[in-house]
Amino acid sequence: MRDDIDAAADRLRDAGLSVTDWAWIDEGRAADITADASVSAIRMALAPLEEHVDIVVQPGTDRRKMLLVSDMDSTMITVECIDELADYAGLKAEISAVTERAMRGELDFVEALRGRVKLLEGLEASAIARCREERVRMMPGAQQLVRTMKGWGAHCLLVSGGFHHFADPVAGEIGFDRAVANQLEVIADRLSGAVTGPIVDSALKATLLHRSAADHALPAAQTLAVGDGANDIMMIEAAGLGIAYHAKPKTAAAADAAIRHGDLSALLYAQGVPRAQWWSAE
Repeated sequence: MRDDIDAAADRLRDAGLSVTDWAWIDEGRAADITADASVSAIRMALAPLEEHVDIVVQPGTDRRKMLLVSDMDSTMITVECIDELADYAGLKAEISAVTERAMRGELDFVEALRGRVKLLEGLEASAIARCREERVRMMPGAQQLVRTMKGWGAHCLLVSGGFHHFADPVAGEIGFDRAVANQLEVIADRLSGAVTGPIVDSALKATLLHRSAADHALPAAQTLAVGDGANDIMMIEAAGLGIAYHAKPKTAAAADAAIRHGDLSALLYAQGVPRAQWWSAE
């Protein structure tokens, strides 16, 4: 880790930028480097190092955010729920290929969602609970991130282009204040192949971030958004700090920073919080 700090400092100096200080957040794990330069100039100088270390470049003020808005699938949990649900219908390969293209921004999200859900028509509704129990797992660092932020009074909102059948229990387990997601229609204990109500798309995710910030009288600088897919880009761009988490290339390019190597606890380090101050289940 010290080698990474030295490499970063050298990169900044080679770019003609002034390194004013550095300090450990957690020794050997995470550190702050302070430089007297613009955020964009620092990002450009450090970009080559991102292949092997996570770097978040941001102003020194308003580091501890008071609003977290997060995607669910492949962000707060390790899977794409619709792909796993499709496996119970024998359609995982077909549906996951569409999911991948939609998350890369190659397909219209709403059309792709409706098309995939239509393929699930007739699947027994009991498969949802089975899928949730057998396949859905929390992303490492999820509880630490959300519950630590809630400990200092932050509001945490889960916004998902997936489904309430998964998002509601996931939000409860991790510790979110509430969840917003799509609703699968169930008729006579089987999926109808339709989604009811408004679709949670990229525009609605960004709207929910703006609305939540306004509801809590928070400036944009005190907001944090994290996601992995193209449908998270508007939300990520709207936040004071927008993070792409193990994300698709288009999403990573749009974000303020990309976490490629660490787990979600990296977002606590980004806020200057040492491990000793993280929430723990123990």
